[in-house]
Parts: sequence; structure tokens; C-alpha cells
Amino acid sequence: MRLNVSLEEAQEMVLGMLKPIGREVVVHLPDLLGWVLSRDIKAPFSVPAFDKSPLDGYALRAEDTKAAVPDKPVILRVIEEVPAGSVPTKKVEQGKAIRIMTGAPIPEGADVVVRFEDVEEAADTIKLSQPLASGANIIPAGDDVVEGEVVASAGTRINAPLIGMLASLGISSVPVYQRVKVAIISTGDELLDPGEKRLPGKIYNSNRYLLEARCKELGAEPVYLDCVPDQETVVAESLQKALEVADLVITTGGASVGQYDVVKNAINAVGAETLFWKMGLKPGMPTVVARKDEKVIFSLSGNPAAAMITFELLAVPALKKLAGMKDVLPPKISGILVNDFKKASPQRRMIRAKWKQQDGKDLFELTGKQSNDVLKSLIEYNVLIDVPAGTPSLAVGQQVSAFVVGNLTDSLVGGI
Repeated sequence: MRLNVSLEEAQEMVLGMLKPIGREVVVHLPDLLGWVLSRDIKAPFSVPAFDKSPLDGYALRAEDTKAAVPDKPVILRVIEEVPAGSVPTKKVEQGKAIRIMTGAPIPEGADVVVRFEDVEEAADTIKLSQPLASGANIIPAGDDVVEGEVVASAGTRINAPLIGMLASLGISSVPVYQRVKVAIISTGDELLDPGEKRLPGKIYNSNRYLLEARCKELGAEPVYLDCVPDQETVVAESLQKALEVADLVITTGGASVGQYDVVKNAINAVGAETLFWKMGLKPGMPTVVARKDEKVIFSLSGNPAAAMITFELLAVPALKKLAGMKDVLPPKISGILVNDFKKASPQRRMIRAKWKQQDGKDLFELTGKQSNDVLKSLIEYNVLIDVPAGTPSLAVGQQVSAFVVGNLTDSLVGGI
């Protein structure tokens, strides 16, 4: 077991031992949001499948408009009308035009489309007062997607535009990776469930609902195994059950050095190997990570903010890798601090902030108090400012770097 590892060392250890769970299921179009493709998807045909009009107008030959001038317009005879969903039955020949609607196929012989408002219409003729360029107002076949093209590769998380793309290709279902099951165990004699009567010395269990919700945002399937007391044997029994039913296990509380911090012993009791204890990071220092066979156990702080931040930086990348995603680590950006942070940081610190843009600049605004147990400052945060160890207080206008986390990089519904 290693002690006091860096965040990057912790990520490398965890991700290095994991691989996608690989279980495939086929999901239909209406339910695909957020799932992860398990195979490449190729276009069965080009989109559009034919040259089409992007507007309502007339399809004609550009050659016929060369001599058109305001005082001597060209007159063309309209021979047919083609609404969207229909196909032309006639060919555009010299001196002729076809009335065409948005999305309709370009008739044979036509090489340009002119808008209704740019011609003078009569009963069965149109007048044009200026020449047109060949190819104008025509969307060529394959302009969006070419037949055989990979429109989405394995490991892609399915979003609304991709669902639209699949629908446009007539694809009604695709193979995806099965959702990752995440077991969540809350430990602590002090915990009550919301709805229970408040009692002296007790607190409500927020970690359960916080992490369950975040798992659902990511598309994982949370499996809650109840709240267990600070008793080694009971925690070990819950861990054993979690390892049997889930792909990844999260515990909160009991990972520090107090008399009632029994999770480390419980991990040993189930035969798991502890990879490391403690990270050089605030909040989240007392984190324990262990493995049993091919499964990882993350034992996080009982303090809600510390648990959430460690979950984002360490457990979420692991969850994404299990889900088959390609880019699993949180991206990092630079920005300008718009608040003071008056505390020095003798050890590496993550500060909750909101990323916004103003006048072309990336700005980071602190979202509130930064204590380990403070939940409110998590509500609007979307970045974690990475403050190196040994940094003095931070000042307004200072350039800092931050990890992008939460709903800025993950959809609010669906799965990975």
C-alpha cells in the first residue's frame, strides 16, 4: 500500500488496472440518450441521398439566364411542381423551369435554384432579370454524410444530435455498452435518512443522494446498499455484497484515522488489496482506494464536498473508462480569478468555482465557502481551481488553472 500519492498518481494507478466492462446491449432510438456506443456506426447511404433544394423556388438551367437583364428579362415556362416528399417526373430542358419546394430533389437537367421572391411569376411562366450561377442553392448528395462514412465511433457518448443523425439514416437501434453499476455504501452512526425525525447529534445522509444523482447524470446505475454503522464486520458484509452486484464500489465516511474509521479494516476483511491511502489533496486527503479482482473500491470522506470533489477527479474517470468512453480525464483550462481567496495552501487544494466568459476572457468566480462539509458551493460550480502546494493567498485578477467538472461536460440526463 502506498501513502500520500498525488492526484495524477492515483488516476494512473486506477485507470491502469481498469478496462471497459464490455457487456453489450441493443437500445432503441427513443432511449439512446447518454449511452456509449460499443461499435462504430457507418452510414448505410449518403445524406442527403440526392441533390436537393434548400429553399422554395424554381429549378432551372443557369445557361438559360445568361442574357437576363432588368430591361430585357428571360422568360421560362413552368412545367411542373415538386413538393418535398415527391420526385420530379419531368426533365428541365432549355427555356423551362420546375417549381420546387424545400427539401425536394433537384430535377434532371437543372443546375440552379432561384427563390420565389427573385422572379416575377405569371400563370405558367417566370421572368428573371439577372443571370444565375450554376450550382447556386443546391445541396449536393452526401453534403452531410457520405455512404460508408463512420458517423460515430465506439466509445462515443450518444447525445441528441447523434440520435437525430441516426434517425436520418433510418437506424432504429444500435449496440451500446451496458450501464456501469455503482454500489454506494454510507457509513456512520450519526446518519439519518431524509424524512426521519431530526435527533440531537445526528445529521441527514446527503452523500447517498448526492452521489446517486451524480451517477445518474453520468448514466451509471447506482445500487444503494443502505447506511451501515461504524462496525467493521457490518461494513465488511456490505462491501462483500457490493462487490457481488456492482462494477465499482463507493463508500463514504470511515476512511480516516479515528476510532470509528473502520473502512480500511473492512476492506482487508473482504480480501481486497489497498492500493493507496491518502492523497496529497485538499479536500479529499483521507481517500482509500482498493481493488478486489477486477473491481475497484473508492472509500471517500464523509464530508459531502470532499466526497464529491474526490468522486469527480478520481471515481468519475474510472466510471467513464468502465463505460467504454475514450476521453475520461477532466479537461483543464486557464482563467482569471474574480474573487480573493485569502487562505494559503500549504498542500494542493481544489477550490470550487463557476467558469464564465466575459469580453472574450475566461473568468473563475468562487461559488462560496470552501470547507470540506459545505454543500452549497457545489450547486453552481463547474470547475475546480487547482492550487499548487505552497501557494500563498490568491488575488483578484490572478491567472489560475482549473479542472472542468460536472454538468459542463456531462449531459443532465441519460447515461455514459
